[in-house]
Amino acid sequence: MKTDNLTEGNVTRSLLFFALPLFGSSLIQQLYSTVDLVFVGQFLGTEASAAVGASSLIITCLTGFFTGMSVGTSVFSARYFGGRQWERLYRLIQTMFLVGIGGGSILMVLGIGGAEWFLGAMGTPEDIMGQAALYLRVYMAGMVPVVLYNLLSGVIRALGDSRNPMIFQCVGGILNILGDYVCIAVLDMGVEGTAVATVISQAAAALCAVIYLVRMRAPYALQLSKPGFYPGEFKNVLKVGVPAGVQSIVITLSNILIQAQINTLGVTSIAAFTVYFRTEMILYLPILAMGQAVVSFVGQNYGAGKPERIRKGNRICMLGGSAAIFAAGILLMLAAPVFLHIFTKDAAVIARTVSIIQVTFPLYFLYVLLECLSGNLRGCGKAVAPMIVTVISFCGFRILFMLAAMHLHPSVRSVAWSYPASWALAVILMTLIARKSRRQDRNVNSMRKDFRKSLE
Repeated sequence: MKTDNLTEGNVTRSLLFFALPLFGSSLIQQLYSTVDLVFVGQFLGTEASAAVGASSLIITCLTGFFTGMSVGTSVFSARYFGGRQWERLYRLIQTMFLVGIGGGSILMVLGIGGAEWFLGAMGTPEDIMGQAALYLRVYMAGMVPVVLYNLLSGVIRALGDSRNPMIFQCVGGILNILGDYVCIAVLDMGVEGTAVATVISQAAAALCAVIYLVRMRAPYALQLSKPGFYPGEFKNVLKVGVPAGVQSIVITLSNILIQAQINTLGVTSIAAFTVYFRTEMILYLPILAMGQAVVSFVGQNYGAGKPERIRKGNRICMLGGSAAIFAAGILLMLAAPVFLHIFTKDAAVIARTVSIIQVTFPLYFLYVLLECLSGNLRGCGKAVAPMIVTVISFCGFRILFMLAAMHLHPSVRSVAWSYPASWALAVILMTLIARKSRRQDRNVNSMRKDFRKSLE
């Protein structure tokens, strides 16, 4: 099993060849929900699409804590790997395997039992409540493999291997497409069919990740015959994972509050935002891959004590990534009226989706800056500051901005403007924090040098 050392070699090449499989993995994972939407939109209609969209935000919110835990797992896995601390890495992997099983089980019970309550709290319309609750319950029944894969793939990527997680997702993606066809087009199962297909695909990906870590020829390989939970390693992961998890949950909570406002605009607007949230992944996934690459790159180089390499990597990601996403956003905005027909046949839904895209896509480059800045801080183990910025920008400012805009002019464009406005504020705040953090690190390093000289 090959792992890559991100602490050596050309920085641009290391980041690019590490990030590309990450993008492929995220793209394939997003294919699950995109294929679901295509099948639902084409075979089941607009109300079924809206039901899936209403459930998706709740799923993201419920899994948000473990999304953050995967970040914490990646940070310390990368740090131990970069510092060649094999025993600590072994303990971390053993611990997170058990956390994945336990955490997934808790989410499964919570999601199945509280499905209608969660949907009702979001203000889901009664005419799609039944389908949304059914989809949510079936999906949540498969939470163990979902959580387990997120945690274990985070470990594998932190070891410098971003290719195999992409392969695992490819296996799951193929099963998802076949499952959608069989469950919806052949068996006519309805919205629960697409949830069944997604659960099967995620289970396959999780199984691949477990087998990979068990068969790894290394002192830190996963040993199923010797299960172990190490509180010290779990505590370290929590230091980064809890703030990152809170950040993920806050983002989703703000989206749920926004979804509640969208729900007041009717089923057509709900379906339009459901389609939009799928299409925006064309831009978001490369940014997500870049952010994940920054975390692993910074984590390994932090463990190896190479700050100049970290700074160079950050500059490359921020400048190159922003330019690429800006160009892609403009092209996609111009092509939107054409490619949106893939997701729905409803002309009104397409028109409203286009109006949303015209607001957000040209400004999506702001999210590149935000991901790179926050990824650098997390990679150094500083996860509290990104969390605070997220709470202020995405939960506080975004909601207030949206409510004011909706009060003045209730429309999908008023909701859409809350996104780039909050990105801009977050970038400003994160830049100020990053500068302060660099000054503090320089002062600490200077004091350490002075102390060492005094001992000579």
